[in-house]
Amino acid sequence: MHRILRDLGWLDRITITRLVDEWPKIIGPELAQHCRPESYDRGVLHIQADSTAWATQLRLLLPQLTARVQEAAGDLIRLVDVRGPTAPSWRHGPLRVRGAGPRDTYG
Repeated sequence: MHRILRDLGWLDRITITRLVDEWPKIIGPELAQHCRPESYDRGVLHIQADSTAWATQLRLLLPQLTARVQEAAGDLIRLVDVRGPTAPSWRHGPLRVRGAGPRDTYG
């Protein structure tokens, strides 16, 4: 079965799905409450933290976090990238104009 999954190219997807499902068990329940795997792209696992403070904490723990993730997923994960929360975008539509935009009237 393992050979068939590898030949079809599904083994990586199954491994990443298992990593997401077992996330609290892999990194611990306290860290899992404040971050989650966001995406995977060519060996890089992107993790989204729920605040900038937790993103900083995770970056400090990155060597231990990477080791745990690699232990669970094997050599599929080369790098773990921690991202903080994203701010809402003011951009609407396909065209862009340089300048401060609507935020220049805030005071």
